[in-house]
Amino acid sequence: MARRTRSSRSYEAVVSGVAASPYIQRQLPFFDVLDDEQVTRLEEQVDWILQDVGIAFRDDPESITLWKKEGAKVEGDIVRAPADWIRALCAKAPREFKQLARNPERSVVIGGNNQVFAPIYGAPFVRDLEGGRRYGDMRAFNDLVRLTYMHQNLHHGGFVTCEPCDVPVSKRHLDMLYSHMTLSDKPHLGAITEMSRAQDSVDMAEIVFGADVMAENCVIMGNVNTNSPLLVDKVVTEAARVYSTRGQGLVVVPFILSGAMGPVSTAASVAQAMAEAMMVCAYVQLLRPGAPFVLGNFLSSMSLKTGAPTFGMPEPIVSNYAIGQLARRAGLPLRCGGSLTASKIEDAQAAYESADSMHSTMLAGANFVLHSAGWLEGGLCTGFEKLIMDADRLGSYQKVLGEGLDVSDEEMARDAYSEVAPGGHFLGCGHTMRNYKTAFYDPKLTDSDNVESWEEGGSKDMRTRAYARWNQMLKDYKAPPMEASIKEALNAYVAKRKEELPDAWY
Repeated sequence: MARRTRSSRSYEAVVSGVAASPYIQRQLPFFDVLDDEQVTRLEEQVDWILQDVGIAFRDDPESITLWKKEGAKVEGDIVRAPADWIRALCAKAPREFKQLARNPERSVVIGGNNQVFAPIYGAPFVRDLEGGRRYGDMRAFNDLVRLTYMHQNLHHGGFVTCEPCDVPVSKRHLDMLYSHMTLSDKPHLGAITEMSRAQDSVDMAEIVFGADVMAENCVIMGNVNTNSPLLVDKVVTEAARVYSTRGQGLVVVPFILSGAMGPVSTAASVAQAMAEAMMVCAYVQLLRPGAPFVLGNFLSSMSLKTGAPTFGMPEPIVSNYAIGQLARRAGLPLRCGGSLTASKIEDAQAAYESADSMHSTMLAGANFVLHSAGWLEGGLCTGFEKLIMDADRLGSYQKVLGEGLDVSDEEMARDAYSEVAPGGHFLGCGHTMRNYKTAFYDPKLTDSDNVESWEEGGSKDMRTRAYARWNQMLKDYKAPPMEASIKEALNAYVAKRKEELPDAWY
């Protein structure tokens, strides 16, 4: 088994009054918005879908065979099952689990009272102030992996931070995995679009961590979407057979545009999302009891005039709160939300929509948050400036969630009152001097100076400041160390698989 090496500390050990941390250990209570009657009504709807409506498992006879063997009612590809049985299967999944990182100091715990932030996933385009909007390529992808690695408020690398469209579809997953494994030492996801690509992900993770470690730990996860409404295709079930049977994590997310892939009413869409995800969780537990599983929800409203998805709207915000409460009752880790916007650039629309989406994600208690930073244009574009702007704000959530209100003796500051006379000030007292570095969150990109100082500095807006910051971060980047033997083995695996695979661009 290969040894894992530790890297240097994060880009900044302490930033803006928030201590560096591999993930958030939540101190703030969850914000539960549903009363008992509402919870009961929603869970009855979930049970009705599971038992009476059913979920289709399509294009994968092996999954149907397993359901029949276990006693589910199967008609064609529609699977129905008693709700109490499905819930009992879901209860076999761990409430929380650790995903190991190559650097043990960056391992994350997903579930329970923990929250993990990861960047945008899946955008074919990228944008920055100098290069404008363009197709993603391998250069942009590698830079985004580097920036995610360097920013302390992003705990997890995700996977497809942008699509590297200059590499054949059949091979690009190999290059993306190699980049995550060598340019960063944070945890990350693997490929899922074909069973062989999922297998490559697991095989390469085994090279990095060793078979013995992988047999006992989650070291990689796959993130898949159900094909809403009420359809689980072979991408999901085959990914489950690759990841889950090896004890690795699976994140399953119904992507529901209310009014299109789900009813126009938020409550019905929430119940549908729960039913779809729980059915896949039950399938995973039939494959391997105790396999790590994350229940996802990506519910969006839409413009019923144009059909375009909308973000930061009140309906998806309410759905975040509701799905958080239901997921905790089901005993499953949750993925939802993010810094979502339909805006094309980092403007006021992007700020409002992203803040509302992410704030509700924070309060709802999402344990694993893809799209925490960098999302533009309804997820079609990764913004370099947006990535840094969003991640900057994530530090404030980290302080709120991880600290809450400290009422210790030091925080009560009684000694300060013996120094400061009535009508005086606390600026120079001992308590202030002891705590001034970490007392307040001071975001790096926010300019709080007076207008004269701002004008003297060039009247720069936040996009301009973010552009300068990510470029400086890339100049300062140093790759985390990796043992030469592991890197050689990864190179050999990638080269071999590329020889075996024909170029394919779709």
